[in-house]
Amino acid sequence: QVQLVESGGGLVQAGGSLRLSCAASGRTFSSYAMGWFRQAPGKEREFVASISRSGSETYYANSVKGRFTISRDNAKNTVYLQMNSLKPEDTALYYCAAGGSVYYSSPRRYDYWGQGTQVTVSS
Repeated sequence: QVQLVESGGGLVQAGGSLRLSCAASGRTFSSYAMGWFRQAPGKEREFVASISRSGSETYYANSVKGRFTISRDNAKNTVYLQMNSLKPEDTALYYCAAGGSVYYSSPRRYDYWGQGTQVTVSS
């Protein structure tokens, strides 16, 4: 079992940057692919990015490609999401999740979830 705790959210102006972190408990962190998702009020939870167990493969939603970077440090049991050139439409509650494959983009394919961290981008 994995417990996930996100941090690093906040209020930022459009064009700014934030770095989200997700700390995992347990000794099996490196056996999971990890994903970041987000959910804005009144909208469904959507895929943002995923990373393979080793960190060698990454995938991104088209809406964030070129602006966001997902990475992980298995020695620290932590996955990161570097967000640059933020836009007001990036405003959402951001979740990290642990799953079985980097190719999964559906929230239903992920087994463990954090509580989320709020990102608000002002125009």
